[in-house]
Amino acid sequence: MGGGGLEVVERRLRRWREVIEGAREFARSLEGPVSAILVGSYARGDFNAWSDVDILLIGKFEGRPPERLERVRAPPGFEVIPLTPEEAVRAAEKGNPLLVEAVERGVVLRDDLGVMGALKGALERGRARRGAGSPP
Repeated sequence: MGGGGLEVVERRLRRWREVIEGAREFARSLEGPVSAILVGSYARGDFNAWSDVDILLIGKFEGRPPERLERVRAPPGFEVIPLTPEEAVRAAEKGNPLLVEAVERGVVLRDDLGVMGALKGALERGRARRGAGSPP
């Protein structure tokens, strides 16, 4: 790899670190107990210039997801997916791809609710049930 290739890698690494720090700042700014997990291309490391910053936000929300989004003021370029802990656990048990990714590859930004253990357990229970021939 020539010097130019190394510069590209260093630039991508700098961008990734900037986004992670911005996501952490956003997570710290949220009021109340929440768990925030970076998912998507920035968590996986395969982001590009058009990638948004996907954050699974788990909290004791009320109302429907669109109403929840109105109360969460995310910075431009951030895509927030607000779920209650119960919704997140149910989705993990069903093998929802977003929750699978959060557990397996997500970057935990904040976990006031301690949900990562519950999500891992729910994912394993769901896999065991599906493996045993039970419906999802």
